[in-house]
Amino acid sequence: YHPAPLPEKAPMDTFVVEISALYKLPVNYSIASGDGKGYFIIHSSSGIIRTSKNLEVEDFPVNFKVRATDSSNATIFNEVEVKVEVIDENNFPPVFPSSLLEERLAEHLPAAQIVQLKAQDNDTGRNGVLTYGILNGHGLKFRINETTGILSSTAPFDYEEEPTEYQVVVYAEDDGIPEKKRGYCTVVIKITD
Repeated sequence: YHPAPLPEKAPMDTFVVEISALYKLPVNYSIASGDGKGYFIIHSSSGIIRTSKNLEVEDFPVNFKVRATDSSNATIFNEVEVKVEVIDENNFPPVFPSSLLEERLAEHLPAAQIVQLKAQDNDTGRNGVLTYGILNGHGLKFRINETTGILSSTAPFDYEEEPTEYQVVVYAEDDGIPEKKRGYCTVVIKITD
């Protein structure tokens, strides 16, 4: 048996799966082995397995054996394996060390690296995989490498002819389930003469 994965925050007494043995007489169901931390309980006559406590995602998957025993003769039984997985939910948004940065950029530079932004996400797996992007690019004057977080200019600036300060809002987005989460950072870029 390999039931649908349970959400990490599944409450106690959540239905997991129903075990069914084909036998001409009534059987008693029990968890024979493998559930050392006692996450599951089984109804002895219906074979319905439910959670017995809150799930700790790092303990999963759990493989355990369910035994069906002849109700009148305990020496007659069979066992089946049950594998239960848990979906690690996206608990944390990405966070930048600072929500506001100030950088300087000399005029007349061709495309130049300005700063490498690095956000932190305390989730594991795909929930902690980050992609970087720009919310407002000021007419494509700036770009960010979506993997490395390196913010760059795309062309030279003219101190006399253009604004001398830009506010670029950068985001980091995780690849979370069930929904993606974002963190933001504003980079103030001052063009120097």
